[in-house]
Amino acid sequence: MTSSIHSSSVIADGAVIGNGVKVGPFCVVGSNVVLGDNVELKSHVVVEGHTKIGEGTVIYPFASIGHAPQDLKYDNEKTYLEIGSNNTIREHVTMNPGTVTGKSITRVGNNCLFMMGAHIAHDCIVGNNVILANNATLAGHVQVGDGAILGGLSAVHQFIRIGENAIIGGMSGVESNVIPFGRVKGERASLAGLNLIGLERRGVSKSELKELQKAFNLLFASEGTLDERIAAVRDTYTGNQNVQMIVDFAIEQSRFPLCQPSKKK
Repeated sequence: MTSSIHSSSVIADGAVIGNGVKVGPFCVVGSNVVLGDNVELKSHVVVEGHTKIGEGTVIYPFASIGHAPQDLKYDNEKTYLEIGSNNTIREHVTMNPGTVTGKSITRVGNNCLFMMGAHIAHDCIVGNNVILANNATLAGHVQVGDGAILGGLSAVHQFIRIGENAIIGGMSGVESNVIPFGRVKGERASLAGLNLIGLERRGVSKSELKELQKAFNLLFASEGTLDERIAAVRDTYTGNQNVQMIVDFAIEQSRFPLCQPSKKK
């Protein structure tokens, strides 16, 4: 299938354009950009830098993809942005490449939805089937696990990890790591429980949900140290893969602590 490029768009020499690509009016594609098969740029889209966009991804007007990271230490080094397949990137979304002080790459998975005004900063790693609602923002070096959902106007501090299938409430500021299946909310986000609706949608049975809830309660109980509680959860629920996913996340080395339930007054 041949590609379709509007006469008002500018495709720089060196850009690699796959089969079936559609480039609408007034787009700009830089010389180091790779557009996979069936990528569509609706109109007024700018893709620059060493950027690779996977097949079937659709980008809406006024998105800015691959421009220099918003990091004062960046000095025009050769760094990268890789976006997977079948993503939907809506109006005014911004995504930046990595930095040499990070891993030199920003990576976005497959089948994600980035709503209007979402921002992916330098050196972020975003999994598959992730949703960022309107104006949700990731600071540099953030990791987002598969299936996570970030509500509108939420903001994630640099170097934070968001676990798989976690859900972040709208207008929440996330300053600590969110466990897989965690549900957080609040101006300075606290852990409000498990993402039970998301777990049900994944086909988790009621008996498994009960075990997950018990494990959650044990992990965030007031008795003992966090390390002791993590060990207790690990040993008590050895056959539950979802619980072990939380345990593995909790013991991973990180510069930030786990997001905790708010303390009752």
